[in-house]
Amino acid sequence: MDLLIQHLPALQVVLPMLAAPIVMLMARTPRLAWAATTLVTWLTLGVAILLAQQILATGPISYHMGGWMPPVGIEYYVDSANIFVLLIISLMGAISMPFALRSVEQEVDKTKHGLFYAAFLLANCGLLGITITGDAFNIFVFFEISALASYALIAMGKDRRAVMSSYQYLVMGTVGTTFLLIGIGFMYIMTGTLNLIDLGERLPEVNDTATIRAAFAFLAVGISLKLALFPLHLWLPNAYTYAPSMITVFLSATATKVAIYVLLRFIFSVFGYEFSFEELNMGYVLMPLALLGILIPSIVAIFQTNIKRMLAYSSVAQVGYMILGISFASTLGLMASVVHLFNHAITKAALFMALACIIYRVGSVSLDRMSGIAKQMPWTMAAFALAGLSLIGIPLTAGFVTKWHLLLAALEGGLWPVAVFLLGTSLLATIYIWKVVEAAYLKEPAEGVQPVREAPPSLLLPTWALTLACLYFGIETSLPVDMATRAAETLMGGYL
Repeated sequence: MDLLIQHLPALQVVLPMLAAPIVMLMARTPRLAWAATTLVTWLTLGVAILLAQQILATGPISYHMGGWMPPVGIEYYVDSANIFVLLIISLMGAISMPFALRSVEQEVDKTKHGLFYAAFLLANCGLLGITITGDAFNIFVFFEISALASYALIAMGKDRRAVMSSYQYLVMGTVGTTFLLIGIGFMYIMTGTLNLIDLGERLPEVNDTATIRAAFAFLAVGISLKLALFPLHLWLPNAYTYAPSMITVFLSATATKVAIYVLLRFIFSVFGYEFSFEELNMGYVLMPLALLGILIPSIVAIFQTNIKRMLAYSSVAQVGYMILGISFASTLGLMASVVHLFNHAITKAALFMALACIIYRVGSVSLDRMSGIAKQMPWTMAAFALAGLSLIGIPLTAGFVTKWHLLLAALEGGLWPVAVFLLGTSLLATIYIWKVVEAAYLKEPAEGVQPVREAPPSLLLPTWALTLACLYFGIETSLPVDMATRAAETLMGGYL
């Protein structure tokens, strides 16, 4: 048991990586492939929980792969900042899998199920690896693993446009990782190390060089493409709209969150607060992009008639809220951004799961086809409406916790117009969520449309688990807020 505990950081990544080829061999027994994938995702969640307990008891964990000491060897580093993200990825993977069985059976060709679950495990492995590694080049490698698996998963959607969406994501994702790699290369040339802690210690000696400033710019643009920061978000709406429903749920809850974590790690832990915000005035770049990123996608979402696409644009807007918190360059603002990683993950996953339930029965999530659907699928639409309240930021929901702390951070910085802007943009979310609620509850089904039954329990139970989580963490806020506060304090202090 002690040996197992000692190697938990490696197990976090190795478990899904080793399971992927085994699951692929189960292509002729799709349900066995699903069961094996479910088991692995729950094991990775268990590993993440054990790591969190260790950090609370003993502080940050430094694990040297193969026993090689950094900077020669590769280090896995777990502290208060990335354990929060590891828990989010593991939790969303574990909750998505019970949901996946019937959704994938309906939406993905049976002959591809082995490949589907193998690719899902690789995507999960890549996201966990990005988060846990303490090596800059490893971040690039795991980004590629996650991205390649995601391209394959999106392309398996039923709609023919899924392939084009995957190709668009591939092109923009490749540009992003190329920028990321160039930035990492510049830093290696100037410091001779790829270990993030070493980079944080050596960069101050060369910060005034053009090469390091160029490295910062390349990294910022590359990561912004990955996290879909406005106006570099163009891959996201199509990818979320045409991917299989279960993949939309998983990616919306994890992929952009991991990219935001990487941005936070480089800005605060590697380059440092002084270089990023005092020398380069990063806040003056991030804040306008965040405000435009909240406003424009929210307006675009209002005019969408495909509700999956509407929520995809909403996700771009929510990225804007996270970047806005970072732009305040304060512990409170940073905490608001970090806690929104969790709050938005459970909220948006619940909403996309509700849509997946409707797709399972109706085959479409166009606004017209959802008229009167609440009478036929009351549990599904109740979950959508409650999770929608969280997305708007109504009190006693998880979304309110984020909006409240962002508001406090804006007022703390004396930014009254930004505080008013935050209140105003919540109305935009109210408008596009209300469009769906109005159609489902207040309109009658179109003539000739066949009635449908409620979604099966295997889809409803995970949907309601996340919906109730949106309500629970809006009332009992101590766990996510405490963890986000620890993460923010760790990031503001750099590597300790």
